Amino acid sequence: MDRFESLSAFVAVAEQRGFAAAARTLGRSPPAITRAVAALERHLGVTLFHRSTRAVALTADGAAFLDRARRILTELREAEQIVMGGRSMPRGQLYVTAPVVFGRLHVLPVINAMLVRHAGLSARMMLLDRNVRIVEEGIDVAVRIGALSESTLRAVKIGSVRQTIVASAAYLAKHGVPSVPADLNTHRCVVGSGVRVSGAWPFGARGGDMVEVIPRLTVNSIDATIAAAEAGIGLANVLSYQSAAHIASGALVEVLADHAPPPMPVSLLYDPGRAVMPAVRAFIGAMQEQARQNVWD
Repeated sequence: MDRFESLSAFVAVAEQRGFAAAARTLGRSPPAITRAVAALERHLGVTLFHRSTRAVALTADGAAFLDRARRILTELREAEQIVMGGRSMPRGQLYVTAPVVFGRLHVLPVINAMLVRHAGLSARMMLLDRNVRIVEEGIDVAVRIGALSESTLRAVKIGSVRQTIVASAAYLAKHGVPSVPADLNTHRCVVGSGVRVSGAWPFGARGGDMVEVIPRLTVNSIDATIAAAEAGIGLANVLSYQSAAHIASGALVEVLADHAPPPMPVSLLYDPGRAVMPAVRAFIGAMQEQARQNVWD
């Protein structure tokens, strides 16, 4: 039994919640993944998954083993990068997480350029509009937007983004342009139900002036929020990098910019131990350079 492949298969099945999805993620066949997990179960003498025709779920033993397996794989990847690439050439796999839209617009181009430049490098991206446990998930670098809580992780600020209140020109022509935040009480709004829950929108120099808004539509997708605003459903509260292209094209108009709260930092968060990895250093440097070339706020 190849212990590394078995552990990789086990972690992939747990994260993807299925053998077929894990096979696609690892570029292997479903039978190969099934055999690898079965071999690991025989070696450990426990059942790691509850299997049914509809779902795959971790057993108690599997859940207890998952974090340890992730740490083992992470340590192996770090060792491989140092040995295979010395201390300068990015090799192995780089694992990054970022918010969905920011990741697609500003992180993916950096990853793509790194993959073109370094033949021995592969990458894995987890785009989620929620924070995940970096160390426990085996993530090399997390892109975070907003204030960071105190932790032992290292943070590098690379820029900032700001709140933008936007609507279509047609909506504003019909319902009027709000001149102060309190005017929102008489407007229809598109409200997010994801990370930026928006039943009350912040304004003012310190962001402490909260204005309750009337949701005409509540949706948990930024793309859908922007599409609804473009369709004239109401005003939307999105971040500057999410609205920039739509404002530039004329599809959306920004309002109340003079009343916006302070910008939010964009940071790279990582375990200090990852700093020795050439791929991590290269990614941080590339993101810093990309930030210098783009105005996110």
